[in-house]
Amino acid sequence: MGFEPPQRLVRALGEVYGESAAADWLAQLPALTEESLSEAGPGLTVERVAAPGGRSSLVLLARRADGSPAALKIAPAGAAPELERAALAHWNGWGAVQLIGSGGDGALLLERLHPEVSLRSLPEAKALLEAAGTVRRLWVEPPAGHSFETVAERTGRCLEPMRAAAAADPELEPLVSAALSARAELVAHSPEVLLLHGNFRQSKVLAGERAPWLTVGPEPLVGERAYDLARLVRDRVDDLIASPGGAVTARRRIRKLADSLDVDRERLHGWTLFRAVESGTRALTVGRRQEGELSLEFAGWL
Repeated sequence: MGFEPPQRLVRALGEVYGESAAADWLAQLPALTEESLSEAGPGLTVERVAAPGGRSSLVLLARRADGSPAALKIAPAGAAPELERAALAHWNGWGAVQLIGSGGDGALLLERLHPEVSLRSLPEAKALLEAAGTVRRLWVEPPAGHSFETVAERTGRCLEPMRAAAAADPELEPLVSAALSARAELVAHSPEVLLLHGNFRQSKVLAGERAPWLTVGPEPLVGERAYDLARLVRDRVDDLIASPGGAVTARRRIRKLADSLDVDRERLHGWTLFRAVESGTRALTVGRRQEGELSLEFAGWL
């Protein structure tokens, strides 16, 4: 097929997998797409690439044989598409995009939403309200015999990179130490084990036809709700940093989200700190300096 993957995807794959591995997968993408189209069902045709798209997969807007719209998502094995498939199947459209088929290894056939309209198109207060209403639907008991990792396992893989970032830049050490201490206390006792989105934020909630707002792009795991909310607290961080009352607003967000969803404030505060520092140090490591500095400045407010 003749199409160009979005540059956002190309850059992100290079950061995650390395330039060589990313280039190898991208070179296979036309063949993978043809294979996925044939396995997803007869008569499936591509209209266009969703752009700018995400950072972990290629999304093609398509139509099924009966003319109904769909989206074909193709991801490398490192993105764990089989876990996304399992989570979407378990949610069965409740708060999330509907899984309507499979395109073989690494490909998902999904209900088509409106990729150009996310919660970020709404005023902040309304966006947070809709986000809270959406994410609470996802927090269900995980399926029996699941293969999802735990919050402790996922965050455990971040510890050495964070320590290495602090060693490379001693100015980061106080924030990294605070984040690691918070995480140690939080994982010592988790109050619940629920299925989580894993990367929930406003841009992951899109307008739909079947429901006003549905989430996409889960990186599913199991654990406590506070972990899932922590990324949402940091949404629109650039606006927060530019605001003279940004620090107060950030702390108010924690209180409001925790109270509206019956989540412990201190646990949400701890996970928000950890995730902001982890995200900031990771961004600095791969050269996204502005993004990293914004996340770390936000973390400093906490």
